[in-house]
Amino acid sequence: MIGEIIYNIIHNTFFIKYGLLGLFINGMFSSFIPIPTEVTTSALLLGGKNELDVFLVLNIGSIIGGFIAYYIGYNAKLLRRVRKTPEKKYEKKSMSLMNRYGWTVIIFFSPWMPVIGDVASIVAGSQKFDFKKYTVAMIAGKTIKSSAIVFLSSWILSLIVHLLP
Repeated sequence: MIGEIIYNIIHNTFFIKYGLLGLFINGMFSSFIPIPTEVTTSALLLGGKNELDVFLVLNIGSIIGGFIAYYIGYNAKLLRRVRKTPEKKYEKKSMSLMNRYGWTVIIFFSPWMPVIGDVASIVAGSQKFDFKKYTVAMIAGKTIKSSAIVFLSSWILSLIVHLLP
């Protein structure tokens, strides 16, 4: 069963066709639309792409996406055109986390929590949080997440591949 899943990931033509460019786009959009980057990252690593290349492309795409998400929130008119308004429960949860924990939300929660994390950068922009502080916190969070995704995925995938006959 695991072998079949790995086979399907490796042979998915989207990943083969777009490779690192597809990962860059996936990383960028995943900052404001809940699209997981883990599948794309795993496919590229299983396909033989260099870990450092995958890390750099994912990280740069995610950081650019974080800036786009902040700008979307900052420019409320753009938010209504680009994305439907976040559900109030997610927006409230993001705001409550940001008010309670401050910048640690952007570093530690935002990259890891689907939907709530996606809204956190938009909320930071809409609340006009200090851009320099946001930049430092967001880059730190995205870099930590990218490192974990790439290097843990690589380690786990190598274990799985060695265990399969």
